[in-house]
Amino acid sequence: MRSGWRRLALGFLLVLAAGAARADAIVADLSSHLIAITTGFTGASVVLFGATDGPGDDVIAVVRGPERDVTVWRKSKIVGVWANTESVTFANVPSYYAVASTKPLDQLLSPATAALYRIGTDKIKFDAKSAAEPDRARLFANAVIALRKRAGVFSPSHGKIAFLGDRLFRTTFVFPATIPTGSYLVEIFLVRNKDVVGGQTTPLSVSKAGVDAAVFDFARGNALAYGAIAVMMAVVAGWIASLPFRHS
Repeated sequence: MRSGWRRLALGFLLVLAAGAARADAIVADLSSHLIAITTGFTGASVVLFGATDGPGDDVIAVVRGPERDVTVWRKSKIVGVWANTESVTFANVPSYYAVASTKPLDQLLSPATAALYRIGTDKIKFDAKSAAEPDRARLFANAVIALRKRAGVFSPSHGKIAFLGDRLFRTTFVFPATIPTGSYLVEIFLVRNKDVVGGQTTPLSVSKAGVDAAVFDFARGNALAYGAIAVMMAVVAGWIASLPFRHS
């Protein structure tokens, strides 16, 4: 634990040195740029730390997962049976989204600025691929947000960025066990007078490792063979399970 804090402290010093050398308005880094998903993975946390070029500024950090198309369905009751009756497909929706800030977002940014930089779950852009009225599309978009918050891949609340002194800041992003794999982007914004005056981006990778990765790669590259093996294993497992009940 102490060695971890020493590395973090060294990271702060390096951030300060980089900021002084490059005269950037803000500079930041992550405690790790890789989250490895192995057998028994229960989640992970990553520390974001950095420094501003002077006191009095605020900081916002946003973590966006890889963008993917998503379809959301609406169920209706037909002749006493619930069935999918309406759907909207949205293009390029982040598979993960979390935000942290030094103050509540409505105190830091104007609505126009928040919309421009897509800061806040209510500012995520939902482009409907299928025909839908704007009000109807917004209703389905809100359903996507609610579902992903319940799944833990959209943060249900804003995290807190704390200042350590006048310039140093840090926060911790906690990722659930259900975190999607792929390339993530961490955006750090320097905020002054309700406007973004500086920023930085840094990558984060989430990938499977070990046996899980090997199985995943095999299944993706050899879908037919993987399916056949899975069926055979299920048959063998069923046969073995039935042995104690067989009479000699």
